[in-house]
Amino acid sequence: MQRPARAAMAARRLRRDGFKTGYMTSRQLPLGLSFPRDLRLDGYRDAPDGLLRTLAGIAAGGRDGAFVAGPAGCGKTHLLLATCAQAVAADLSVAYLPLRSLGDRAAVALAGQGAVRVACVDDVDAILGQQAAELALFDLHNRLRDAGCALLYAANAMPAQLPVALPDLRSRLAHGARFALVLPDETLRRRILCERAALRGLELDDAVLDYLFRRVDRDLASLTRLLDRLDRASLAAQRRVTVPFLKGVLETAG
Repeated sequence: MQRPARAAMAARRLRRDGFKTGYMTSRQLPLGLSFPRDLRLDGYRDAPDGLLRTLAGIAAGGRDGAFVAGPAGCGKTHLLLATCAQAVAADLSVAYLPLRSLGDRAAVALAGQGAVRVACVDDVDAILGQQAAELALFDLHNRLRDAGCALLYAANAMPAQLPVALPDLRSRLAHGARFALVLPDETLRRRILCERAALRGLELDDAVLDYLFRRVDRDLASLTRLLDRLDRASLAAQRRVTVPFLKGVLETAG
């Protein structure tokens, strides 16, 4: 391989490793949380009016809360983690509570969460109907609001449509601005994927994109994980991403 190509590969390593180190060394990250390079507020496309401005205000220390709702794959977790990342960059303490992932531990995690400047609670719908967890979330909201914390919630539906058993919890969830999200269409997913590839120093031509969207899961989370595999594989092989190279990576993983 020619020297300019080697230099480009080295630059990709620096961009990748430097970005990861910058987030992972923050003493404020809860539960070993780190922020992938793709999850930035300015990387969210076709946001509802006012959404990114509201979340940037929360990340800057504003006390106004917000609620984002939409189906799986619309980018709710992206927005919550991006808000956390921006708040950490502003030297604010954060908490990210993924209630679906926490499962049976959700109530304990909510009850044990201390005061922070920004708290992001993901998958609120995962705990609804569980009395202990709903009460713990209600108490958490009151405690953190009294302490001057901003709360950002995400769920698969707006508070008014959620099957909340505790009426007072519904009113707390609806305390701030509310935004409805929609799934990106294929054109937008292709655009986002190309932008995420560029962050890794990868270029995906139309043939590669066509192959990807025919052969693998089309949700952005799965496609982004595949990008990370392609990034590592192309660096190791010192090759650019072509359809034959992509086929080889997919066959090796399969």
